[in-house]
Amino acid sequence: MPKSSSKTLLGAAFLMATSAVGPGFLTQTTVFTQQLTTSFGFIILISVIIDLCVQYNIWQIVTVSGKRAQDLANGLLPGLGYLLAFLIVIGGLAFNIGNVAGAGLGIEAMTGVPVHIGALGSAAMAIGIFLFKEAGKAMDSFSKILGLLMIILILYVAFTSHPPLLSAVHHTFIPEQFDAIATLTLVGGTVGGYISFAGAHRLLDSGVTGEAALPAVNKSASTGILVTATIRYLLFLATLGIVMSGVAINPDNPTASVFESAAGSIGRQMFGLMIWCAAITSVVGAAYTSVSFVRSFHPVLEKYHTYLTIAFILVSTLVFLFVGKPVSILIFVGTLNGFVLPIALSILLVVSRKSRLMGNYKHSVLLQVAGWAVVLILIAMGINLF
Repeated sequence: MPKSSSKTLLGAAFLMATSAVGPGFLTQTTVFTQQLTTSFGFIILISVIIDLCVQYNIWQIVTVSGKRAQDLANGLLPGLGYLLAFLIVIGGLAFNIGNVAGAGLGIEAMTGVPVHIGALGSAAMAIGIFLFKEAGKAMDSFSKILGLLMIILILYVAFTSHPPLLSAVHHTFIPEQFDAIATLTLVGGTVGGYISFAGAHRLLDSGVTGEAALPAVNKSASTGILVTATIRYLLFLATLGIVMSGVAINPDNPTASVFESAAGSIGRQMFGLMIWCAAITSVVGAAYTSVSFVRSFHPVLEKYHTYLTIAFILVSTLVFLFVGKPVSILIFVGTLNGFVLPIALSILLVVSRKSRLMGNYKHSVLLQVAGWAVVLILIAMGINLF
């Protein structure tokens, strides 16, 4: 495989992974570790298996067809693509408000600069990426560098917190307790909403399409999930070490509390850098992917998609600055995002059986069965959540 293609595949994997790892991802992982202790490792394992089923199905169908998810949905049933795009964009916009806020909080934790100033500076940096002539390559490099930095930071904190490693590994495979809501939350936070399409649409923009590309696409999809799972498991171990040592974790900012307890006086600055990396990469991923769901609807949108992406970031930032973090909207959209995944996956699984959309390609029966099983599991969990 050409070196440029390898970079594209790795870039798509890290774009998906860093889109998933946002401020909410960090908080959820810390809170659920407190609740489930060593058994949370099993929840992570189950979520990874579900994530892989989702990711393989979506990435394979999108890249083989050479069409974005909304265009496949419209091809299946006129208007369905517009509905899917609406759900993705409204969820991406709401969560991007939280991502901008997280970037501001990260700057404040590192430097003491007020949150709104840090949010503005971070938004300007994100916009700057899309002003590059080779914006796609800049986005790939940005995601890879900050993704690796996050892994290094959490690896250090996990090492210094001295978690009960043998017990954690044991209960990752043989748990003492199970929590369906935690599983649904993890799956939704890893491949829910816009996230599962981030890497697939990035591959399309890079020209990685067709059945011949499937081995490389599968490798890229697996890498994205593996990076996300690595970050989550290391944060689980770091939190577990603090919880099992009896140190109280601050419920108002649990992840910061873990970093400060594990790393001492520099823990706050490390947390600030961690949450800033998580937030700023999620801002980039949410903006890019959300706009990718509307740019194909009209030639004008396609022509000016870069400006649409910049506008998306600006709107997210302005809402945060002038309205604050609309908690009720975020909760509503968070619940909505839990149902976006089974809807989107169902559409693409039906698409995979349509020769007028997929040509002569025969999608794996095993993946189809696994995909429909995931849809039913997520719907059942969602009903239970309500």
